[in-house]
Amino acid sequence: MKLIIRMGAVLPFVLTVQYAHAVPSFARQTGLSCNVCHSNPPELTAFGRNFKLKGYVLANTTATDKVGTTKDLLLSKYIPLSVMVLLSNTSFQANQPATQNNAAGFPQQLSIFLAGGFASHFGGLAQITYTHSDDHFGMDNTDLRYANQGKLGSKDWEYGITLNNNPTVEDLWNSTPAWGFPWISTASGVDPIASPIIQGALGQDVAGVGGYSMWNNHLYTALTLYRSEHAGAATPVTGTGQTYNISGVAPYWRAAWQQTWGSNYLEVGTYGIFMNSFPGAVSGPEDQYVDPSFDFQYERPFGANLLDLHGTYIYEKSNLDATYLAQGASTAANHLNTLKLDSTYHWTNKFTATGTIFSTTGNSDPLLNAPAALTGSNNGKPDTTGYTAQFAFWPVQNIDLNLNYTGYLKFNGASSNYDGANRNASDNNTVYVALWLNF
Repeated sequence: MKLIIRMGAVLPFVLTVQYAHAVPSFARQTGLSCNVCHSNPPELTAFGRNFKLKGYVLANTTATDKVGTTKDLLLSKYIPLSVMVLLSNTSFQANQPATQNNAAGFPQQLSIFLAGGFASHFGGLAQITYTHSDDHFGMDNTDLRYANQGKLGSKDWEYGITLNNNPTVEDLWNSTPAWGFPWISTASGVDPIASPIIQGALGQDVAGVGGYSMWNNHLYTALTLYRSEHAGAATPVTGTGQTYNISGVAPYWRAAWQQTWGSNYLEVGTYGIFMNSFPGAVSGPEDQYVDPSFDFQYERPFGANLLDLHGTYIYEKSNLDATYLAQGASTAANHLNTLKLDSTYHWTNKFTATGTIFSTTGNSDPLLNAPAALTGSNNGKPDTTGYTAQFAFWPVQNIDLNLNYTGYLKFNGASSNYDGANRNASDNNTVYVALWLNF
């Protein structure tokens, strides 16, 4: 949805509210329309970031309609629920082997949200999702928060505690992986052979507790500690059949500075995770991952329109001693470089156009990145580069008609015959059409 207020006017009030996904139960709770918290779901405005910072709690539960009538929004007090339905179709430039083209998702995804303020200073977003490919419901992104405020060095200080199940899901900005672009995407495409751990590999597979603070509405810091919990697996955790089993705890860190000047808004920051892991067990040789990362977010309104930019760079250094001893890698020392830049222009509340470029590079490892039809790498390199163009139309604030084209210049190390089975990078290009409903 859409920010139609100048950032300079919003930010002083930003110390009263905040948010994290396009969930209408939040709108019912606050009495505010979706575009107060969102420029385009799940992109957060300054007001939306502050709502999330404050634990998804906003005491005001009244709103005035167009004719000036004040109404109590009591629904959210009793039913803090929302539903999201995603219907889609994906067309491929070249069929995946032995499959038909045009993969329909009916639905691709259906989510139920428990979202809102649950008590004074305490609220959350808990998502349960049905996916077409799995044909069952499972726990999705969840962030529960206690928040409070005070003074530190005579400056305003917001602080809180988060319980969540996905590193970066607690973040306030849309430059980090959990809430970053693409907001919606196909579930039928071919995934690159390699990506950093922090880029979703631990999502819904861990449980974390951490603390965060915002000082003087400028400096944000956070630290969360994660443990493996493996939804759907036996408890206590045995690690059997699991790629990642955290040894001890995996700390996730975050630091960011936000600043406004005139109508401009800029956030720059760093985030990352450190993890020792037992592959397939809870003891023995370990693999180690360190993901120092950097990001920025820029916003600039133009009357009722808005331009925003996001960027993130992740450098992952891994020492895969356990995988190497199991002959799953030809060298223990590996690395990945991942870059993503995206920009969206919003025309009022109705139209958005987004362009993004992405790139992953790394060292060659013919065992770790082995040849395999469709999904493998013929030269052992993980290198993937491409672009995405996305157009969206919002006839009303909770309905999105979406058209997305993704093209690959290089995939799993090469432009042509990347998998050793004569498939080219451009064969994985997709046209994705979706109807996204939130109510």
